[in-house]
Amino acid sequence: MSQVNYAAMSDQELRQHFLRHREDKAALRAYLDRLSHRPRNVITTVDDPDFDAKIQAAVLQQMQATDNGEAAV
Repeated sequence: MSQVNYAAMSDQELRQHFLRHREDKAALRAYLDRLSHRPRNVITTVDDPDFDAKIQAAVLQQMQATDNGEAAV
């Protein structure tokens, strides 16, 4: 098998590559490494009185982003 350049792949390409080649553990590690280096947005905290509303708004926003063809990871 030839060496695969994961760094040259987009996030979506890398994800698709792993889904097609599930035995490729290096692809999974590369993908998870990318995800772990992304900033995380904190939507809310458990003790927030608006917890439910904020979670629902975040889910709706993600669904709309998916409908608009934006990458959802």
